Amino acid sequence: MKNATLRQLKVFEVVARQLSFSRAAEELHLTQPAVSTQVRQLEGHVGLPLFEQLGKKIYLTPAGVEMLHYSRAIIQQFHEADEAMSRLKGVSGGVLNIAVISAGDYFFPRLLAEFLRRNQGVSLNLAVYNREELLHQLAANLTDLAVMVRPPQGGDTVSLPFAPHPYVIVAAPSHPLVGRRGLALEELSDESFIVREKGSDTWNSMEEGLAGRIRNLKIAMEIKSTETIKQAVIAGMGIAYLSAHTVSLELEVGRLAVLDIVGFPVMLNWYLVHRKNKRLPPVAEAFKGFLMQDGAELIQSLTGIQVA
Repeated sequence: MKNATLRQLKVFEVVARQLSFSRAAEELHLTQPAVSTQVRQLEGHVGLPLFEQLGKKIYLTPAGVEMLHYSRAIIQQFHEADEAMSRLKGVSGGVLNIAVISAGDYFFPRLLAEFLRRNQGVSLNLAVYNREELLHQLAANLTDLAVMVRPPQGGDTVSLPFAPHPYVIVAAPSHPLVGRRGLALEELSDESFIVREKGSDTWNSMEEGLAGRIRNLKIAMEIKSTETIKQAVIAGMGIAYLSAHTVSLELEVGRLAVLDIVGFPVMLNWYLVHRKNKRLPPVAEAFKGFLMQDGAELIQSLTGIQVA
């Protein structure tokens, strides 16, 4: 074990969590052979197999279960050491460790760029996840800050709203409902919806926004990618309930249109979330203050979405 590397432990932890080499490769932005090589090398150091394959699925061996426990403990200690060094460095020279849900990646990099412009010398560790993955990052203390729409419930986290987040229903400009004023939501009962996957922030927001007012909602497709949903709507394959912040460019150039529906847009909030008892490094505290003071105005400026 003395020759095992931190990289091997990190790759092993992701494979063990996903129980899939392909999904682990996707999360780590590596090729599947590279992931397999790292795990194989770790198994060589351990001297025991860490996974076994039954049919098409892989499972942890008893040695793998034990190794996962110690790997997470070691990774956590390195993370805490990194945090301690960042605190000593202060804001300049610190590392901003932050994760955001996928709807935020349409404007969030530009928001971060403005923060970096104001705070020279800051390094960035940004990750984009769906809601379930983001909650795991928080629970496992793998990120300092998380930006999402539906913060976790319970007493272990602090959730701070910093900007309004409107949701709209969009269609292709040629759709017959485009241009009609004051549509009742019930008039969409015969429309085919292209939706995000169940459990995503967008799916949960849609359930709340529609609130059972469309009986037997016709779901044409369930897609994990907002970009693919937009392309399907542009192609006339259906309509979609999406964050207004994800469609600002398509609205500007006329590739999508917002349906004028009574009670829309549905207004939610962007939240900044962190563990309640976590001692945030100075750079994270600085970004927290930046979002709370200027986040809403900057998002409106970056997306061009006006909120009444």
